[in-house]
Amino acid sequence: MTTKRKRRKPRGSRPTPAPAAAPRPDRYERGRQKDEEARRALKPLAPGERPTAVTVGAIAAGLLAVANLVAVILGWDGGTDADAGQALAGSLLVTAVVCVVAVGMWRAKYWAVLGMQTLLAITIVICSLGLITATSIVAALILFVMLAASGTLFWFLVKAMARIQMPERPGASRR
Repeated sequence: MTTKRKRRKPRGSRPTPAPAAAPRPDRYERGRQKDEEARRALKPLAPGERPTAVTVGAIAAGLLAVANLVAVILGWDGGTDADAGQALAGSLLVTAVVCVVAVGMWRAKYWAVLGMQTLLAITIVICSLGLITATSIVAALILFVMLAASGTLFWFLVKAMARIQMPERPGASRR
């Protein structure tokens, strides 16, 4: 029976370690650096200035509120006679919320833009689900246009929100 012996490397032939490179920042630190660069690149709003996306959103919300109010006045509520009161109350509530959002966005308020983005996100989800169950080409086209418009406005409002920047809370320290 033969055994194999391992060869030993001569002691003097060990590779010398490479000089230590500067430590590479971890992912978290790189992300923070990118965030800081993006914040520095943003131009703060001048007094009375309103980003274009916020203006478009305010006008769209205002038009939606007017259209909803006209529908209520003309008696189109989409419900049966049994739940007409609930449908009217719901339509008026939605109209009031959209009016508040439109006025707040016109004044370039952070909370209003955040509220509009919430409404847009809900619209995106509902339109996407509606596309799955669309029963005609016309319905699918209408849903697709609504989805494209609300998604585009949502995207442009993200940067606008960063420029508006929510005011600092009392007692909160900046990093």
